[in-house]
Amino acid sequence: MMNSFALFRLPYEKRCTLVVQTTGEPKEFLSCDALTGQQGFVMAPFAPSEKHPVLLIRADRVEEMETPEKLEDLPQLGDFAQLGNFEQLGNFAQLGNFVPREKSALSDYHLDFSNFHAHLCDGSFQKLVLSRSIDILRTGAETPIQLFQRACDHYPRMMIALVYTPQSGLWLASTPEILLSGDGSRWQTIALAGTMKYDDDLRWSDKNIQEQRYVATYIIHQLEQFTHDFTEEGPRTARAGHLAHLRSDFHFSLPDHTAIGALLQALHPTPAVCGLPKQDSFRYILQHEHHDRSYYSGFMGPLFLNGQTNLFVTLRCMQLFANGYRLYAGGGLLKDSVEEQEWQETETKLDTMRHIIYNNV
Repeated sequence: MMNSFALFRLPYEKRCTLVVQTTGEPKEFLSCDALTGQQGFVMAPFAPSEKHPVLLIRADRVEEMETPEKLEDLPQLGDFAQLGNFEQLGNFAQLGNFVPREKSALSDYHLDFSNFHAHLCDGSFQKLVLSRSIDILRTGAETPIQLFQRACDHYPRMMIALVYTPQSGLWLASTPEILLSGDGSRWQTIALAGTMKYDDDLRWSDKNIQEQRYVATYIIHQLEQFTHDFTEEGPRTARAGHLAHLRSDFHFSLPDHTAIGALLQALHPTPAVCGLPKQDSFRYILQHEHHDRSYYSGFMGPLFLNGQTNLFVTLRCMQLFANGYRLYAGGGLLKDSVEEQEWQETETKLDTMRHIIYNNV
């Protein structure tokens, strides 16, 4: 069976990093709290459970390399011959074929939007994030490594990661959202919300501004539980591929460096992928969304790897199967949200991965 691994490239970097666990399976945890004192590459779901646990790939082997034109040609990746050909993915226990769902994605979304929106209008929630997924059958000759390379080429501002574990299967993400990064002394997180197609002359709507402020306020309240030494910069417009978001940056120190697990537990999931109030919206989403988010809207990245932590929210992502792909996207709903506009926002976000599959960025 294939070893668990993560191949990733941080935003604006020219080098990528390969992390491999050479024996056994990644550790499993049922809460982010348990990550305190751990080291490796983390892959966490939206809702940790026995079906979708928090996973930690042990860094038995770590290699940094220049991002080349053809990753398949790298001798360091010789152990990953299976990634060069989808037909050989039978070596991945969890990567079977999938049958595309027959129900209309639009009708599912209409029902979910109606239910979510009704609870926003009656004041039960300030915000709810509604997500969906689509299945695309594979018709081309692209390989996982080629998809990773395309994402690196087309999305220099994003964290790109190709991650495999027996528990999760194979995932590719191109995500702009930092959940937590730092070196042990200084830390950073961001509030990223609001979405529009990128344009040099874009104007943010009141809905997008309010949505982003909800996330920023939430982060302030969480940080205040751990430190009083933090600053906020923004909001500003941040480009992510063909999209733009409103972004505020928070820089802070942690008096208690052993509190990383507790901090992650407090931050995740943020209102950018969940809603407000947090726990009520979290439960509502799990009970009423038409699909299983799995590792979408969780987080992934290196944790204290060579002293550095770079955890990103798993957005703009897809799970890879032997015969196709499952793509995920979502959007924040407020009481003044319009269904057609919200649907189109998810379509635009899905384009991030669709463009990679069809190589038409």
